[in-house]
Amino acid sequence: MTKTTGKMTLTFDSDRYSSLLSQYQPRIIKNEDENETFLEIVENLLSRKNLTPEEDTLLELLVKLIEDYEETHYQLNASTPHSRLLHLMDARSLELADLVEIIGTVETATEIVNGQLEISKKQAEALGKFFHVNPGLFLFY
Repeated sequence: MTKTTGKMTLTFDSDRYSSLLSQYQPRIIKNEDENETFLEIVENLLSRKNLTPEEDTLLELLVKLIEDYEETHYQLNASTPHSRLLHLMDARSLELADLVEIIGTVETATEIVNGQLEISKKQAEALGKFFHVNPGLFLFY
């Protein structure tokens, strides 16, 4: 499989992905310890710059497994789009300035990070792409 990003074409290496799957052994999460283990792997992947296509695919899978577990075991109202953004920023040691280019202006980024302004659909899509998560995490339904 080939993925085109801008001017560079990235090729998906099935053998490399199989090796990552063997190393991390992602599976349906059944308890809090397994959830914590996968959260640590996700945070490690998020802290890296320039993930390979295979690492990016593994990250998407792990985030989905964690989302499924947490939807079942945690109160849905326990987090908000704002708190999820703050958590992801904290996990990647990001500052407000790191989000300005993604969100738009310094003023808008400041209001969103301070919880004074809701994240728009367009901003949610940009944040989802940046953090490699479902953009719906940043929206109220």
